[in-house]
Amino acid sequence: REVMSDFPKSIGTSWSERMRLIRFRRKRERFHLWKEFKVVPSWLKGTMIVLYAIALATVLIANAVTHGALLGPRDVAQHQHLLPFALAGIVTAVAIPIAIVLFLTGYVYRDAERRGMSPGAWTFLVIALMPAYLALGFIVYFVMREPLPFDCPQCGTKVGARFNYCPNCKWNLHPSCPQCRREVLDTDKFCSFCGQNLASPAPTVAPAALSQG
Repeated sequence: REVMSDFPKSIGTSWSERMRLIRFRRKRERFHLWKEFKVVPSWLKGTMIVLYAIALATVLIANAVTHGALLGPRDVAQHQHLLPFALAGIVTAVAIPIAIVLFLTGYVYRDAERRGMSPGAWTFLVIALMPAYLALGFIVYFVMREPLPFDCPQCGTKVGARFNYCPNCKWNLHPSCPQCRREVLDTDKFCSFCGQNLASPAPTVAPAALSQG
């Protein structure tokens, strides 16, 4: 019975911790498409470029050999110069969604690795969910992923978002507003929740006011 009574409490604690990490990640990290694209493995980018070039060359060569066999004999002379562009557009239209899926899969593996998560497990998850649920696996990953490790403001040691104190210098990694007790960043000058000036101490209530209340 004690275990069952503690279960809702543990679920609530886990949910609160997850929401705290999500807020922490949103404050610390800024999304830049080009920087995130660099996380994708270089060998995967090169492989996709080579495969696209091979597919495009194969289609164009086949068209040149057949001399526009896909068109009627009266339309060949009129539309022959447009057919290579049409075929190239078809190849590109097919290649783009395939490349996006493969790039996202490679990104998940590398990104999970740099965040201290299990890259193999998360990559397997997004691949397993893809046939039935398409992008659901990627959505789950982007919501649940851990914040990136960051440097301790005091000593520069690499620390994780779940650390409360730096293991090297004991610096408080999650300072809170002295007035509303909400978590703030080291670089914040004012609390984003109550507007308290973080450079000054929280206002104290006079004993006389407490006795009157």
